[in-house]
Amino acid sequence: MRNILTTLGAVSVAVIFVAVFTVRTLEAPAAETDDRMDDLVAALAEVGGHMAAAADAFIATLSRDQRDEGTWEMDAEQRFDWHFIPRPRYGVLLRDMNPEQRTAAHGLLQSVLSSQGYLKATGVMQLEGILGMIEGRPDRRDPQDYYFNIFGTPSADGAWAWRFEGHHISMNFAAAGGELPSVTPAFMGSNPAIVGEGPNAGRRLLGAEEDLARELMVLFSDAQLRTVIIEAEAPRDIITGNARMVELDQFEGLAASEMNQEQTRALMLVIDEFLNNSDSEIADAQMQRIHGAGLDNLHFAWAGSTERGEGHYYRIHGPTVLIEYDNTQGGANHVHSVWRDPQNDFGDDLLRRHYQEADHP
Repeated sequence: MRNILTTLGAVSVAVIFVAVFTVRTLEAPAAETDDRMDDLVAALAEVGGHMAAAADAFIATLSRDQRDEGTWEMDAEQRFDWHFIPRPRYGVLLRDMNPEQRTAAHGLLQSVLSSQGYLKATGVMQLEGILGMIEGRPDRRDPQDYYFNIFGTPSADGAWAWRFEGHHISMNFAAAGGELPSVTPAFMGSNPAIVGEGPNAGRRLLGAEEDLARELMVLFSDAQLRTVIIEAEAPRDIITGNARMVELDQFEGLAASEMNQEQTRALMLVIDEFLNNSDSEIADAQMQRIHGAGLDNLHFAWAGSTERGEGHYYRIHGPTVLIEYDNTQGGANHVHSVWRDPQNDFGDDLLRRHYQEADHP
């Protein structure tokens, strides 16, 4: 119980922290001087180095059989075989790890996630056990049924990737040298969205993702809402599912260019909630990419009811970002959310540039 209360408190503090500092997201990043660029490159290289060192430390704890189960060539097709539903999986299973291996596995997560992101990721696992108790079938809902896979050879300057996955979570990372690591697709779900019974009653793991979007919705005029709301009924799940690439034909909803400053500020708060699950250097660099692609190119769309407790869905879509949130299943008490990068999921653009530079020094 103490751990759960600590988690809830830390997440609340994280939301407050984001709200305090979000003013920076409304302004275009300052012109990059040589010194600023050098600082950014050094910071991202440090993040990549920490992640590679954590992966090496994790691999060093594994037995030969575990390495056979959870390490792959960089070009293995399994790298793109991601999903967030209960299904048979491969990799190094958390349940089978000894304490040393578990410690190293959690260290790998913490090497690239913020405190907020780490608490959410581990909270997803804890909710799986809570769901099992609520359903009366704890044997089916195992909070240790989560897997680690590493692709390629972890390196501070080479190309490699890894994934952490299980029911309601799939976090995919790719790195290549000192550039901005790829951290998408990044899926998190919460079932129940609000725990309604037992000692964990009231727990709401992904509450900020809903609350911040609702705070934005109340700022729109009736005329704007006619553009924002694209369907009267919410889809049963996120539209992009577990697709290899983002394939949405067009932007829908209200463009940020049609929003006032207060509305834009609220929109950026929602985006920040997702980006800030990552290490702060990564989150800042990703926000710079969003600014670079133009805030006016962002679109916000809603589907379903605007009443709490009823099925709803929203989407934020721009050239470098796609965020989807859906809460329709289980009587609108079952959240699916994902952050994706239309240009760089699985490090597609990052790795393309890395290999081109390797071929043409």
